Amino acid sequence: MDVKNWIRAYLTSNNPLLPGGVAAALSLGMWLVGVWEPLERLGGNVLYQLRPDLGWDSRLAAIVIDENSLQAYGQFPWPRSRYVELLQALAKSPPAVIGFDILFLDPSDDDDALAAAIKADGKVVLASVGYQETVDGKIQQAIAEPLPVLKAAAAATGQISHTPGPDGISREATLFFTSEPALGVAMLQLYHRSGKFPAVELPSPPPNANVQKVWLNWPGPLQSNRTSGIIDAIPTYPFVDVVEGRVPPNAFTDKLVLVGYAAEGLDTIVSPIQKMPGVYLHAALIDNLLNHRLLQRLPAPVTWLLLLGIGLGSSWLQFNRKFPQRLALSLLLPVAWLGIAFAAFYLGNWWLPVAAPIGTIVLSGSANTLRDQYEKQQLMSLFAKQVSPEMAEMIWSRKTEIFRNGELPAQEMTATVMFMDIRGFTTISETMAPPELFAWLNEYLDAMSNCIMDCEGAIDKYIGDAIMAVFGIPFKRNSLEQIKRDATNAITACLAMHDQLQPLNENLKSRGLPAIKIGIGMHTGSLMAGSVGGKRRANYSVIGDTVNTAARLEPMNKQFTDNNPYNLLISGDTFELVKDTFNGMQVGEIQLRGKQESTKIYTILGKK
Repeated sequence: MDVKNWIRAYLTSNNPLLPGGVAAALSLGMWLVGVWEPLERLGGNVLYQLRPDLGWDSRLAAIVIDENSLQAYGQFPWPRSRYVELLQALAKSPPAVIGFDILFLDPSDDDDALAAAIKADGKVVLASVGYQETVDGKIQQAIAEPLPVLKAAAAATGQISHTPGPDGISREATLFFTSEPALGVAMLQLYHRSGKFPAVELPSPPPNANVQKVWLNWPGPLQSNRTSGIIDAIPTYPFVDVVEGRVPPNAFTDKLVLVGYAAEGLDTIVSPIQKMPGVYLHAALIDNLLNHRLLQRLPAPVTWLLLLGIGLGSSWLQFNRKFPQRLALSLLLPVAWLGIAFAAFYLGNWWLPVAAPIGTIVLSGSANTLRDQYEKQQLMSLFAKQVSPEMAEMIWSRKTEIFRNGELPAQEMTATVMFMDIRGFTTISETMAPPELFAWLNEYLDAMSNCIMDCEGAIDKYIGDAIMAVFGIPFKRNSLEQIKRDATNAITACLAMHDQLQPLNENLKSRGLPAIKIGIGMHTGSLMAGSVGGKRRANYSVIGDTVNTAARLEPMNKQFTDNNPYNLLISGDTFELVKDTFNGMQVGEIQLRGKQESTKIYTILGKK
């Protein structure tokens, strides 16, 4: 099947899942090439803004090199004797673990003194950093460790490697760089080994020595009031205040204490919640591991199945809906999914995709709308000029009863067929120039067609000066009352045409144009109705003996002129349906070719 035929098959399919399948395939393709990812990051930010703060773990504390500390001790870097003073001050309120988010890579005169203080404390974790280097043309991972004298004195080391996301926001932490644990993991390992605290379930290094990252679940802002600027979510103290003893007694006892920068320009990150010092990245990792609330994301195959399911489900819900219903669903379904994603985020620590599912819902709705518009165009191309606008809209609203795969399948039904033409048209046409003749004829056809369509009739075709119209299509009539209504509408249209013809003729005569006299034949019976034609052009039409009978009755107006005020001849079958509404008279009886029974002929004298 070529692309053109495939598109047509899609646009005319009645499968409610097909638009959703196409939308899901498109959405999945966008996911695989990364189109959704920037929007997913924004969606994650929205979830953080909607979620209440979880609160940071109370076992955490921070000591920061802030502006006050820099004013007291001078610009950074400081002599390492300052850290000796810090460790000595902490001995008065001994932490469970002390983690330095500060690299000690270059030698100094105070290294031996710092090493002695670290060894004396026995609970210090120093920072290392992972990096990539090229060896023999191959990129390899390596670790820059603290000075050997300091590493030997420390209880452990932990890497502080970190790369923010493409938008500059820190959502991930590097859990392991090769086999080197993160600073927070190393601190918890030491915390666990001490045996003084409850056991903590800790991750293991990756078996293939690759970089392993995890999604952080940021517990909340650093301030209980997000606009106050006061750091109180985690007890945080300036470096200078700790060294000089201006902190509460037991402020750090049995705490997991992080030492890092807080002064502007030294080490800053942006979390999904706010901008903050980089030391709190490690605090967030420790908090998540202590409370088992690292964010989880769906595996790729599950995400693919999710998008497929959402595409198919939303398509099924929106298929063949009226516009107000589809609009309501287009608004409700994304809100519902956002609610599901929020509940999973807040209650289950799952970061479900937000943008891609909502985008899939939108794409599915758009695919359904596109299909509906094409289907409506196809349907209206068959009926737009055959019926009134009101009838056309009614046909569209009930399209599922008759429309299948872009076509109107033939169906048997009972309807009233009417033929009418102009008496003496051949003679008239010989006296008029073609442009004048066409203008004269179109003026007449327009007036008569309006009468037919205003009475719920359908113009089947124009045959030169003749009009063929049908009352009772395209929906099958299921009761005698409906069939009577169609026949009554047909007679009403004929009377309206007779009334319309009088002022039209007066106008034509005033312009020196020929007056028009018509003859009408009508019969009610069984016929076949459906699309007639080929793939490139088709019309909705009717065929059958009922059509032939109506066509035979129309020219008999030439011989039945008495008691025929409307130049209208109808069959006995039609008269039986309208006799309670209109007065009529039998004027003859004929034997039509191919019929065993004769056909009674009536005229209509007027409305009762």
